[in-house]
Amino acid sequence: MPTSDVPDVSVVVIVYNDEERLPRAVRSLLDQTLNNLEVIIADDCSTDGTEGVARALEASDPRVRYVRLEQNSGGCSAPRNRGISVARAPYIMFLDSDDQLPRHACKSLLLVAEETGVDFVTGEVTRLFEESNTTGLWYPHLFTEKRVVNGIAERPEYFFDHLSTNKLYRTAFIRDNALTFPEGIHYEDQLFSAQAFSLAETFAVVPWSVYTWRLAPESVSISSSRHKIQNVADRIGVARLIDAWFEENGRSELRAEKDYKFLRHDFRLYLGDLPFRDLEWIAEFAEVVNPYLDEIAADTYARLSREERVCIHLLRTGRLEELRVAARQLGRPALAPRFVTEQDGATYWGAVAPADDASRTELDIGEWHLRDQVLATGRLRHELTSVSMRGSVLRLEIRTYDPAGLITEDTTASVKLAAHKTPLSVPLVLRPDGEGQYVSTAVLDFQKVPVGKVGVATRRHPVVSLEHDGARRTDILLAEHDQPEFRATVVYHKFGIHHLRVSAEQKGAGRLEVVWRRSGVLKSLEPLGPYARKAKGKVGKVRKILVGNEGKATAYDAVSRLPRKRSLAVFEAMEGRGYADSPRYIYEELKRRNLPIDVVWAYSGDRSSFPEDVKLVRRGSFAYGRALARAAYWVDSHNLPYLYPKPKGTRYLQTWHGQTFKAMGFDVPSLRGASEIEKGRFRAAVGRWDALVCPSAEFERTFVPAFEVSADLIRSGYPRNDVLVRWAEPAQQARAAAVREALRIPADKKVLLYAPTFRDAGRRTGQSVRVDLEALAPQLSDEWVVVVRTHPYDRFTIDPELGHFLRDGSAYADINDVMLASDAVLTDYSSLMFDYANTGRPILLYTDDYEAYKGGDRGTYYDLEDIAPGPMLTTTEDLAAAVRDLEGVQERHAQQYARFQEMFCSYETGHASKMVVDAFFEGGTDD
Repeated sequence: MPTSDVPDVSVVVIVYNDEERLPRAVRSLLDQTLNNLEVIIADDCSTDGTEGVARALEASDPRVRYVRLEQNSGGCSAPRNRGISVARAPYIMFLDSDDQLPRHACKSLLLVAEETGVDFVTGEVTRLFEESNTTGLWYPHLFTEKRVVNGIAERPEYFFDHLSTNKLYRTAFIRDNALTFPEGIHYEDQLFSAQAFSLAETFAVVPWSVYTWRLAPESVSISSSRHKIQNVADRIGVARLIDAWFEENGRSELRAEKDYKFLRHDFRLYLGDLPFRDLEWIAEFAEVVNPYLDEIAADTYARLSREERVCIHLLRTGRLEELRVAARQLGRPALAPRFVTEQDGATYWGAVAPADDASRTELDIGEWHLRDQVLATGRLRHELTSVSMRGSVLRLEIRTYDPAGLITEDTTASVKLAAHKTPLSVPLVLRPDGEGQYVSTAVLDFQKVPVGKVGVATRRHPVVSLEHDGARRTDILLAEHDQPEFRATVVYHKFGIHHLRVSAEQKGAGRLEVVWRRSGVLKSLEPLGPYARKAKGKVGKVRKILVGNEGKATAYDAVSRLPRKRSLAVFEAMEGRGYADSPRYIYEELKRRNLPIDVVWAYSGDRSSFPEDVKLVRRGSFAYGRALARAAYWVDSHNLPYLYPKPKGTRYLQTWHGQTFKAMGFDVPSLRGASEIEKGRFRAAVGRWDALVCPSAEFERTFVPAFEVSADLIRSGYPRNDVLVRWAEPAQQARAAAVREALRIPADKKVLLYAPTFRDAGRRTGQSVRVDLEALAPQLSDEWVVVVRTHPYDRFTIDPELGHFLRDGSAYADINDVMLASDAVLTDYSSLMFDYANTGRPILLYTDDYEAYKGGDRGTYYDLEDIAPGPMLTTTEDLAAAVRDLEGVQERHAQQYARFQEMFCSYETGHASKMVVDAFFEGGTDD
């Protein structure tokens, strides 16, 4: 209920013939944590039952007021203006009847407005797609942090935030400036918001969602009517109104920023739709937009992406058929043009070389570096040339365009289609058919597509998968928008009847789309789905007890009472992530000696890095527990799960996985302050170790006391570092060459390995990649390729537009592969620097967040400034300069590098594997 005669906020809810959804919108306001608000329902003269619903809402709560226009205005402006005129609160917001406000929106915006005194506060918008019940954010890069902006000229990117509904305005600001929504036009928000941004002395931005924009499957809003030429004219019209207002109010300097927003947002929407329009429509579209495009400055076009510039140039020069082809590439950097032309050392879009300077400027695609890309990041295009269907069998004729020459004779291809879990995979034979072109045929039998026991109700899109030398990629399959639609009924089992529809997607890239719908018994059971999932959840809880940790611990305890198998050893590296680290090199030394030890390797996830003759067991499985329970030896690099106490007679070799820069073990405050139970579990886990591999005296000084290690110390250096110490031997040189070849590193390029460590608070976010690689590329790409290898706890995806400069090194389970192939390393605080120093090659440190890292919860054992073996860099410019002058860097840091090696490589001889096997295995077991 209201707490004052004057409300704090007035919210104007506009409505027209929306009796069903209006109560939901109003309820989202009445449920706000800000109670003292006013809800104004502004009805644009509805003809359905809206008036009755609105009056009932008014009668139910004194905070609700209902106003009705005498005649329908046909737009949003008139009802909003009526709401402004009757609003009583010092702050005002707007809400459409089909949308909602999050519960804390009004209060959170009001608090910021009162705190800052700005003219309005704007916040994030959540777009709720009702068909899929998924959400997305509206220009999230604009709403990353709370800030106050001193006028739009300071941050002109906020022109992109042209909605009026995600803002809380000072009512006096609107009235004093006579701000109203323009009546009789569409896209009124754009003019209103442009005026508000231009008039505001200050506005605030908040990084949380303040508006829920609900998008129905069959929306009939103005913004979803882009197929109408009048809709195009309306957008151009409001753009001209904004230009005129700027001119009249002395703000012409803002025109360029508004034009940039127009090209990147408004006009870009229509460009993305062109693959679904016929040539007659596109010709009419060109007549409407080209006169306005001619008024936009060349400097503004120069800020656009190359794909956008190509499309706009084709439009303005009347190459409309080619425009439809080019428009598919918008926002899809993995998609290639059909044809490219090379002339005078330049590469151009299209099958014909440009004939004039303007075309040469706009169609130059040299920045894509097509010839310097690898399979994983290069550009390809797969188009359907024919689709036919007979019964449950779909036949696809495909033409593949490969202007960059990514496909070779050894490239394997397939079409994959998944409806449930495991996809149906059909091999493709790519037959050359013209320069940079291939044709192929795929026959998919829907009867063979796995759908599970209860079937599926879903829409999926077949993809083309390519593989070569361990590199993989998956691409969309493009369909013509007017492709015939096919339907079929497929019976998967007695009750598994499904209706299928195969058609061309009418949005986005225009992919081939397959829709499954259950029929018969399965269809009738769909309403029971939630109850079935609930029952399945209860069964899962019981199953978890039986086959989860409790069950596994019970089974392990029973098996561990049996005698040890004297020849059995369980090896595990990196928590099972691959065949790598010191356990790998110890294992290979065992094989070299042909010792009578039967090794089983634990794996989790991908098994591709393991040799074919290695015995494997899945980490955490019952078989894993049985192997640990019977093994005479455990060899591990991280610490085996606490669940498994070491049986009597088993010897445990802990190799660990790196030296210590950041605090470890009981030197970490969170463990030091943990409960006695948690600390006891940690001590028990470490207490299982019988021997610990030590790489240096510094490791003994820091790690050993931090973990309260009582195991024997094997002062051998790390077995994994043997190949780094002996990097010049032919075997290591061949290994490095193989990596360079697999990553397609040109012979005249050097390799910089970029291997940052993870941030404790930013796991799986990519936050560890702090170098601006896009800015670095033009400064180094002529001589260098950067291989990016993030920590397993983080993730990073290479932007295809940087594929000429970057390579993904994450496919190598053993990081030694990429270290051997590199000429220098760039890291930050990773323990990799201690290993890499064994090569004697340059070490660069990018430490722009060093103070925050050093002062974090964990802390460090050293001041990096005191021990750094190379320069500590904080800017892209300094980094580029250091890479270009590596000889000078090495010379200037020679003493520090030598001291670093003395501190952290003191036990490394290149023969650690031999020393560890001598010390641990040749001595027998402790029976």
